Formats: sequence, C-alpha cells, structure tokens
Amino acid sequence: MLCYEYPPLGGGGSKVVDGLTRELISHELEVDLVTMGFKDLPSFEHKNTLSVFRVKSARLRKTICTWPEMITYILSSIPVLIKLCKQNNYCINHTHFIFPDGVLAYFLKKFYKIPYIITAHGSDVPGYNPDRFKILHKLLIPLWRLITSNAELIIIPSENLNQLVKKVSKNNRTTIIPNGIDLNKFSPNMKRENKILVVTRMFERKGVQYFIQALLGFNHNLKVNIVGEGPYLKTLKVLAAESKLNINFVGNLDNESKELRGLYETSKIFVFTSEAENFPVVLLEAMIAGLAIITTNDTGCAEVVGDGAVLVNSKNSIAIKEALLKLINNPDLCTKLGKIARKRAEDLFSWETVAKKYIHLYSQFCQNNLHN
Repeated sequence: MLCYEYPPLGGGGSKVVDGLTRELISHELEVDLVTMGFKDLPSFEHKNTLSVFRVKSARLRKTICTWPEMITYILSSIPVLIKLCKQNNYCINHTHFIFPDGVLAYFLKKFYKIPYIITAHGSDVPGYNPDRFKILHKLLIPLWRLITSNAELIIIPSENLNQLVKKVSKNNRTTIIPNGIDLNKFSPNMKRENKILVVTRMFERKGVQYFIQALLGFNHNLKVNIVGEGPYLKTLKVLAAESKLNINFVGNLDNESKELRGLYETSKIFVFTSEAENFPVVLLEAMIAGLAIITTNDTGCAEVVGDGAVLVNSKNSIAIKEALLKLINNPDLCTKLGKIARKRAEDLFSWETVAKKYIHLYSQFCQNNLHN
C-alpha cells in the first residue's frame, strides 16, 4: 500500500488509510505501507500484520504538503520500494492518491510487474480543487492519464468525483466504494450543549468564511468552535475579529484526542460548507456522533449525508444562516437529523462493511495475477 499521508500526517485521506489498514489487519491480511516521513516519526513501525515504512522527505507541516515536498517523497521511496520488492512477492499494490503515489505505482508495475489499483481522494483529480494544484494538474494531465490507464481499477468514494475522473479520461475503469468510519469512535448519546462545531483544514474552498458571514447580526447563545489549521486560517481570524464575533479557533487537534471527541459528542450542530468535496471523513465523524449537520448540496457531501442533514448551496452565507435558524428554532429536528445520520452511517459506512468490498477486489486481482 502506498500513501504519502498517514496519521499523524494529512487530512481525510490519511484517516481513510488508517481505518482501512486497521480493518485489514483484523482479517489477518499482511500489509506493507510506504508513506512519508516527518520530523521525529519512526522510520519503521510494526502493528500486528501491518508494517509502516516512513521515507525521508522535506515536508514541513502535518496538515498540508506542497508539490516540491511530494517530489522528495517520490525520490526517497524508490530505493525503499526496490528493496521491498526484492524481499517480497506482492500480490497487489493498493495505492492512495493518483498524485504523488500513482507515479510510484506505475514504476512498480513497469519494472516489477506488480498490478495496482488506486483510490482517488479528490485533490489528485484535475478540476476538483479550485485553490490548489490547478496549473500543475493541467501540466501533468498526460502523466495522470498514463497512471490511471495502467491501473487495474480506480476506486472512487463518490459519484461526484467519479464524474470528474471520467471527464478527464472516459476510458478509465472505475468503481465506487465509499469511505468508512469506526462506529465506536464517537458516541451519539452524550448530553448536548449549546455549541456549533466546524472541523476542517483551512483552505479557501472549505467555505468557512461563508459560515462566519452567516453569523453576522445573528443573535444566538451558542458557542462556536472551529477546529483545524491551514493557509487560510489567518484570513478567517481577521474576518471574525473585524466582525466582532465570538468564535473560538481551537487550532489543530489530534484525531484521537479527548478534546476532539468531547467537541463532537457534546455539540448540537455541525457545519461543513465546502465548495469542492469528494467524501469527507469529518462528515462521517459528525454522523456517528449524532450531530445535526449543515452541508453543501452541490458537492460529494450530499452523497454522504443523504437525508440526514440540512443541505445548502456552496458559497451562500444567507442559505447557511437560514439553515442555522431552522435548526436552532427546532430542537426536535436536530435530534431527528442526528438519529437519521447515525443510522445511515451504521448501515452503509462502517469499516467492516467497506473493507469487505476492498478485500473482495484484492482477492479478484490476486487470483488473476496468479493465473497470469
């Protein structure tokens, strides 16, 4: 398995890899995971049947990785991968992110005949991200098509992202498998407090600015907590200060921390109004915590929440304000939506359910590889 982001590095994609590998090793599958090193993180870890190899990189921040930093990861990974391939007879390579990891997957197929499947996560698909990699994606489209066309299969978590992949290359072989979540991560049964929660990486496309604008002139007694870091955080803090809004910018919290758990389990409303999303894990977290959710209807978010949320158009602060009023003035609706969301997560998105789909794919491709 290849993924440049793995906890504690990265955002939603890293959580997906972590959750999936945990479930795979519970089925006693042997997984070698190559990922990016960072500061004093150990270069090697062994967890049951999972071996984690962290290669050297120039990465400077946990929550964001630039393309020059990705290049250092690619270059450092090659000798490690060559060594692993000489020591092991791999059945299948499951790669996460078409860029940068797809470059390594293609290398392994070309020189070591290891077939690969790729899970796309959004930022690795041209046209998905309006504020990162836009020019780079245009320049690298020939390489993107080479990588995807040589994949046995591209796994897409949402139909929204699948349409973008097909737009770049109609002939790619794709299937949809949603992201998963540990249903025991958060409890939906804790006492709720008058709190609104936002959890996201701070990019402009995440739309937190429109949520802040929605609070202008809004008389409420709810405490607002915004969790996360990123390049757009400074702008958001200035906007909140100029508007004289009482917002608590919590900063980055470890995903396993008691503080983050407490915020999810005791808040009443969760707001996630991004303008470009694939299948955000933070929404799954809000769903299992039983929160009343406000999110966008013109992104992959709508596929995640189904009828368990209030949907608004992206970049629309007026619509967000109306949704907030709807929930604040109707506590029973908050409770109802929280129960619907939790049930939907239990039925469709548990890691046990999602991982079985991946294991089935692994079995298919490994059998084909043995026959060939």
